[in-house]
Amino acid sequence: MRALVLVLLTMFALPAGAGGVELLRAFIAEVKGMKAEFTQATVDGNGRAAQQAAGSFQFQRPGRFRWTTVRPYEQLVVGDGRKVWLYDRELDQVTVKNMGDALGSSPAALLAGSGELDRAYRFSTLPRRDGLEWVEAVPADPDSSFERMRIGFRKANPEVMELLDRLGQTTTIRFTRLERNPKLPAELFRFTPPPGADVVGDP
Repeated sequence: MRALVLVLLTMFALPAGAGGVELLRAFIAEVKGMKAEFTQATVDGNGRAAQQAAGSFQFQRPGRFRWTTVRPYEQLVVGDGRKVWLYDRELDQVTVKNMGDALGSSPAALLAGSGELDRAYRFSTLPRRDGLEWVEAVPADPDSSFERMRIGFRKANPEVMELLDRLGQTTTIRFTRLERNPKLPAELFRFTPPPGADVVGDP
């Protein structure tokens, strides 16, 4: 399965001077749904470019989301609240997993889940950098694929997310056209495998 990062962010009102942890907690409390566009770049442990991608996503908490990659290849991930469906158009393959097994301590679980943050992560506010207020989230699960996640906010808007995985890779995701609590049709969060596609997992 190709590498995939599910990231869901938006903007909301916060007190002046709020730190990274406060910004994230306000996001979880205030934002029930979201849509945005993204660009994504991954580098290996030596700083060499490993992957680039771009696309869009929508989510409705808890646990429903749609993540669409449009380049360099087409890929769709849909979470319907019970299952997560990954469709790779080039391979004509669908991989389906139970929601809990698929998300674990991933960015999607952090930002689109139930909001029970302190059970799954340890949080700390990082020093201001690049004009952004930063929060770091370290998964409590030692088997998580990510060692840590960092989110950078500017004036309460999440602009950047950095994901450091256990292979030494760093994925940086930048967000544009963020919209808080939009009206999202229920059909966005449903998926039916295309006729003839190879389905792997337990639908």
